[in-house]
Amino acid sequence: MQTDGYKIRDQSKAHFITFTVFDWVDIFTRKRYKDTIIESLQYCIEYKGMVLFGYVIMSNHIHMIIQSNQNDLSGLIRDFKKHTAKVIIKQIQSEPESRREWMLNIFKKATNTHNRNKEFQFWKYGNHPEEIYSQKFLWSKLDYIHLNPVRSGIVSKASYYNYSSASNYVNGNGIIEITLTDVPIVSINSDHNFWKSISW
Repeated sequence: MQTDGYKIRDQSKAHFITFTVFDWVDIFTRKRYKDTIIESLQYCIEYKGMVLFGYVIMSNHIHMIIQSNQNDLSGLIRDFKKHTAKVIIKQIQSEPESRREWMLNIFKKATNTHNRNKEFQFWKYGNHPEEIYSQKFLWSKLDYIHLNPVRSGIVSKASYYNYSSASNYVNGNGIIEITLTDVPIVSINSDHNFWKSISW
């Protein structure tokens, strides 16, 4: 159930989704946690019916455009969040981590206000889903996703950032295989967002 005023009304449609780490903890500055997300996405694509059109992993949140070919997007999101939370918490507990005590304390305190998670809460509740209702809207969201690392000053060009799908669209490959959508056939001078998407 969504608690942020947004709701998935059609389980078969592609949606723009945001997953945010509780209290905006910047855990994805560590490569191993980003790799866990990539591995989980790959598993969901191969075995859970996920269609992934685009994504970016930032330091404390993830944006993606996904669809369920099993018409159960809510279930797919639930399983993805549950699995990644479990694996990453275990990594924090068992692998070298200088911020272990601080992070676990935050994720433990997050459970004090409810009884849904007994030990730790890694992700914030709610995913702010927005249904992809047109090709133009899809590309506006892909632009937003791919330009996140540029706006944050991490890279100078979107396709230089490894943990996003920008290089899939620009170079034809990335660290994970996604479902590419066609570049809209419009005048690049008439729409600034489309111009950006073509010129990454």
